[in-house]
Amino acid sequence: MVRHIILWKLKETMTEEEKAAARAEAKRRLESLNGQIEGLLSLTVVTDRLPSSNADMMLDSSFTDAEALAGYQVNPKHLEAAGYVRSVVEARLCLDF
Repeated sequence: MVRHIILWKLKETMTEEEKAAARAEAKRRLESLNGQIEGLLSLTVVTDRLPSSNADMMLDSSFTDAEALAGYQVNPKHLEAAGYVRSVVEARLCLDF
């Protein structure tokens, strides 16, 4: 099994209301991928965070293997969701293990 963890920081130019809307939309789009992509075992987007956090959102996903993760990364459904996320994010960190 492979885990794919992403942390995102939303654009600083966004208002708190815009950030809340962006978190909700990113969560909706990404979590809709569950059951849609071969090898994707689970995908959760965490948007409720404590004030001590320095990230706005986290994606926690697991895949059957590294090949499944590679397939997910080029899957058109994922690319569509990721395009939205890229439009509202200024920083991204990734850890795959």
